[in-house]
Amino acid sequence: MTHLTEQGAPPPPQALVRSGRTAVLAGAVLRGGVAAGLGLGALAVLVTVLWISSPYPDSGPGGALHVAAGLWLLAHGVDLVRTDTLTGVPAPLGIVPLLLVALPAWLVHRAARDAMEPEDGRPRLAAAGAVGAVTGGYLLVGAAVVLYAAGGPFPADPPAAACWLPGVTLAAAASGAWTASGRPLAPLARRVPRAGVALRAAAVGLLTLLAGGTVLVAASLVWHAAAVGDAYTGLAEEWSGRLALALLLVALVPNAAVWGAAYGLGPGVMLGTGAVTSPYLVTGTPVVPSFPLLAALPEPGPTMWAHWLATAVPLAAGAALGRRTGRVATTWTARATAWTTLQAAGLCGAVIAVLAAAAGGPLGVARLAAFGPVWWATGAAAALWAAALGVPVALGVRAWARRAERAAAEETPAAPEARQAGRPAPEPAGTPTTISLELDEPAYEPPYESYDLFPAAWESPSHPVTEAPPPAPEPRSPAQAQALPPAPPSPSSPAAPEAPPASESALASPPGGE
Repeated sequence: MTHLTEQGAPPPPQALVRSGRTAVLAGAVLRGGVAAGLGLGALAVLVTVLWISSPYPDSGPGGALHVAAGLWLLAHGVDLVRTDTLTGVPAPLGIVPLLLVALPAWLVHRAARDAMEPEDGRPRLAAAGAVGAVTGGYLLVGAAVVLYAAGGPFPADPPAAACWLPGVTLAAAASGAWTASGRPLAPLARRVPRAGVALRAAAVGLLTLLAGGTVLVAASLVWHAAAVGDAYTGLAEEWSGRLALALLLVALVPNAAVWGAAYGLGPGVMLGTGAVTSPYLVTGTPVVPSFPLLAALPEPGPTMWAHWLATAVPLAAGAALGRRTGRVATTWTARATAWTTLQAAGLCGAVIAVLAAAAGGPLGVARLAAFGPVWWATGAAAALWAAALGVPVALGVRAWARRAERAAAEETPAAPEARQAGRPAPEPAGTPTTISLELDEPAYEPPYESYDLFPAAWESPSHPVTEAPPPAPEPRSPAQAQALPPAPPSPSSPAAPEAPPASESALASPPGGE
């Protein structure tokens, strides 16, 4: 029997492309949801382990999961609300541990980067499509977490959740798509000349500020070691509580670095409504809760000479920013160098202002409603310090580099002129000095070579070779001797007199001579 199989026409290429794009978009949405689930799951595991190890758990596993959901939202900058207070009035909790933000940001960044990688047989997803799909999948899980955390002890503030959760997710996804595209700077470079140099110089200044702030905080912790130890042991007595407190302190290290940088810049940090501490003065009455990092803050009263040393942080940041710009600006004009340095200073101030806004926040109501750096004052101070010190340093480094280049260019053409004048050319630095003796008269050369007296094998004693003596010349008759051409004279032997012609020899000798 013959089986006939009827096959329909293959789908058109446009339909295949549309189906491939749909699959890629669906995969990107799924990647965003998985990234949100991984971050939430990691925090849930950590909180559950701490809850299990606690000897006095206050709630069941449901409470631990609600705390994990609140921490996940706090990691995105969302303000939480503490409902269980002594006065019964809900109190906001808005200080976000910046190290905790790194986990969800990295997960979203990786999801967007992987979504743009082309797969076999499927079209490559565009940057805008990857960012939108990953953000959409992430926010679907985020909305469910906001609803779940509303029934726990730390519900999210709805306006803050609607603002910060999409903003942080979108920024992280955009950075992932930018990385997958090769980190292009061409659009920015076309609009802002020398944008790459300004960005790198701003990054150097920002890192110097944060490093200096970390050093200030570490020095203050050592200076107030007794108060810090009392606050640490007073908050947690059992080992599980101390472990949780230690993890919280590690997550707050970037916040402490930003606080230290703001303190060194001059505006200082707010310790409650109307209370500011800075290297120059302390105003108001600080309201400092019992916490190890807050115990290291300067005490109220007149400032000491040690507080003035904090101004070394912005000095070092401005010098580093200017030096980074000046090293690249050797071929630029002074105006272009100064303008690029000002751009770098503005970028540094803008970034430190954003970090200052994220590092602070409220810890309660009334006097506890303001804690941390004032973001606009911190950003303005950073930009002013960087501009006031960066521009002179950049111009000085540029002038020094140009002077060194001119000196090297002047020394380089001197060698041909010296050779033409009959003088030895100056040798570059680092070249070993050699002494050569030149005589006006040529050295005496013997009329013979060493090989005429000694065999060549004597020069290598490891391989002795015995040469046979040259054969004795065969006797020739006078007719044969006259038929042979005369041998050329040896350069090392005196020239022999020429033989007389055959006619003269015949006349000189009688026939049948003896």
